[in-house]
Amino acid sequence: MSIYSRFRAAAACLAAAGLACTPQPASAPSPIVAAVTPLDKTEQSIASAVDPRNAEGLALLERLVNINSGTMNFAGVREVGGILRAELDKLGFETRWVDGAAFGRAGHLIAERTGTGPRLLLIGHLDTVFEPSNHFQRWEKLTDSTVRGPGVIDMKGGDVIMLQAFKALAAAGVLDKMSITAVFSGDEESAGQPQGLARADLVAAAKKSQYAIGFEDGSGDPHTAVISRRGAGSWTLTSTGTPAHSSQIFRSDIGDGAIFESARVLQEFRTQLSTQQYLTFNPGFAIGGTDVTSDSSQSGGQALGKTNVVAKEMIVKGDMRTLSPEQLASTKTTMQAIVSRSLPHTASSITFEDGYPPLAPTDGNRRLLSIYDGVSRALGYGSVVAVDPMRAGAADVSFAAPYIPSAMDAVGLAGWDDHTDKETADIRMFGPLTKRAAIFLYRLSRTPPK
Repeated sequence: MSIYSRFRAAAACLAAAGLACTPQPASAPSPIVAAVTPLDKTEQSIASAVDPRNAEGLALLERLVNINSGTMNFAGVREVGGILRAELDKLGFETRWVDGAAFGRAGHLIAERTGTGPRLLLIGHLDTVFEPSNHFQRWEKLTDSTVRGPGVIDMKGGDVIMLQAFKALAAAGVLDKMSITAVFSGDEESAGQPQGLARADLVAAAKKSQYAIGFEDGSGDPHTAVISRRGAGSWTLTSTGTPAHSSQIFRSDIGDGAIFESARVLQEFRTQLSTQQYLTFNPGFAIGGTDVTSDSSQSGGQALGKTNVVAKEMIVKGDMRTLSPEQLASTKTTMQAIVSRSLPHTASSITFEDGYPPLAPTDGNRRLLSIYDGVSRALGYGSVVAVDPMRAGAADVSFAAPYIPSAMDAVGLAGWDDHTDKETADIRMFGPLTKRAAIFLYRLSRTPPK
């Protein structure tokens, strides 16, 4: 069954009031299964407060989707942040805007409140991949149950579900008792530089929190959540050789040239590392010859050379994705060892640029999934299992992972075709997913961290 078909089947099942569904996700390990705890009176009040507000929530989502907030459209990102900030202010949050000039972006919205119990770090983002020059700009209702629009699931839908969950918690009289920090970054789709500065406020919030929950859209299957994400970084391989007439290649004093040396390194990367679970690495750009220049964007360059000249230089750039810090460190060590064994009269070096850190599948993350799964089953929506990390891209929750014992993602609005001009949400899911998120947050606020 395709992702699309599986989502549609699960969406129809979840949308049917009170009907438990059996999931059929392509998933990683199942959650820690616990007995279902029925909804108590407060949780019933939270759930009942959601549906009367669905129409206003969807109207807000439409408004946000119709505002272009491509990462580099700073005015649009700030406008989306301003609308959410006004809503959060009404709910009693203390809000502030972090200006992004220092890292070349619009900035971030941060909202906080302090009550009792563990502090929850909730993560959203304001930007989309669609800049003003893109033709995909507006909310479009396709059917009674589906809506297409830029950022409708990635992740303005998740932002609004978070907000609507707060409103349900407030209506039930429990929001004021909770400790929450919500961080809405303005550059999740293209992080500002230096990255450490761009993510400094998120890291600071993580250091004082006990649980981190991301409201991204996940795999598109509402019966899954993300407890592990692979990190994403890049590498640059530079090989040099001895230029000479091509008829003299392989001679003892000439050697193999830069291009053969790069080919050797890449083949050894593939031979030694390609079968390792969850590890991927892709040489996406290569340029070689006698005189080589590569631009800083990693997307272009220029090479001059001739077929009858042994290549002097070769540059290869690629990305790398790993599931844990340990896997990342081990992969770098192996790559460096391969690079060090150069062919005759050649030399190679490799540099790494870390991007998004990995979110490893810890016991704390599994515990969060168990609680979320219990809420889903108590609501009659069926169980929730972990997404295979091979199907989960990088996200901001990973920056919190090193500082927080329990993190989970993908509790936002599910759909399909994000990052394309067919990005679509099934709005029948809006109410059920909001209920699930609200009661999940309430239970976490009453669950001491381990």
